[in-house]
Amino acid sequence: MLKPLPRFYMKNDPMVSIIIPTYNRGHMIGDAIKSALHQTYPNKQVIVVDDDSNDNTRSVVECFPEVKYVCQSHGRQAAARNNGWKHSSGKYIATLDSDDRWEPEFLKTCVAFLEKENLDFVFANWHQQRLEGDTYDFLSNDPLLKTYLKKVRNDSWVVLESHDLRDLYIKGCPSPSSSLVIRASTLGGWNEKMNIGDDWCMLLDMIMPGKCRAAFTLEKLWWKHINCNNVYDGRYHIEVNRLLYVEDTRTLMERFAKVWTEKEYKYVEKKYLKHLVRSAKHSLFIYSNPVESIRLMKRAVTTNPFYAVRVFTRLFLDAGKRQLIKQPSNVAEI
Repeated sequence: MLKPLPRFYMKNDPMVSIIIPTYNRGHMIGDAIKSALHQTYPNKQVIVVDDDSNDNTRSVVECFPEVKYVCQSHGRQAAARNNGWKHSSGKYIATLDSDDRWEPEFLKTCVAFLEKENLDFVFANWHQQRLEGDTYDFLSNDPLLKTYLKKVRNDSWVVLESHDLRDLYIKGCPSPSSSLVIRASTLGGWNEKMNIGDDWCMLLDMIMPGKCRAAFTLEKLWWKHINCNNVYDGRYHIEVNRLLYVEDTRTLMERFAKVWTEKEYKYVEKKYLKHLVRSAKHSLFIYSNPVESIRLMKRAVTTNPFYAVRVFTRLFLDAGKRQLIKQPSNVAEI
């Protein structure tokens, strides 16, 4: 029997290191690994970092001998990405969440544009799964990108200069892990203090010095799946509010306080205070924990008393009215 021909690649195809962090996803990580191995882009290495799973993750990964398996003590997703980065050797880094999957052309399309435009990172549009099971085009409907969609080129790409990136990523992060391909030489690592927004912090570290250039494509090149243990989509809105919009945002404010302009800092601070007061509201009306509610309100008032009182008045009085007239409130809107 003839042996299969090896997969050759040209010398000008730079290596891409694919990092797949995972925790207790033995039932789905096989699809993620297959989507990485089946990329039409040939020069790649696949590294799975197991965050101390207690299911059959290891045995599933061992079915793919071409994949490097790394196991670590439980340290969450940012630590797993950093561990995979230490074992990588590629010119570019791509991180694929173990519950997502790429289209076969994902790497080829992204690396080609990175090389052509000499960019620091790119991110690609995706099929976003709804709880009902159907999917939709995410980036075309992302309000953060509304201004930049006017700049779409004929090839579906939008190039973002350093000032664009600074303005965009101060407001939020439109590029989840599985959407990104990053130039390794500009990567500084993932902040392990972050609960959810480790990619957001990592990209701000690249963007804030002012020399970063990037791009995104509206071509849908991957699939984002929803399940009960997603870091973001798998949590209740109340928990995301506390972990991402309060705790992670506070970490960002402390980290970038000296490099953000006063206008930038005030913008982020107002969003932080709004979600901080909202968490105080959740503690009181959802969890019946007045002590925690008072603690959070004290933090808000200490940060910016005038704005905190304004937000408090709007959110708490609205909730109080709903309680008095005994109307059910939508937890996702609290």
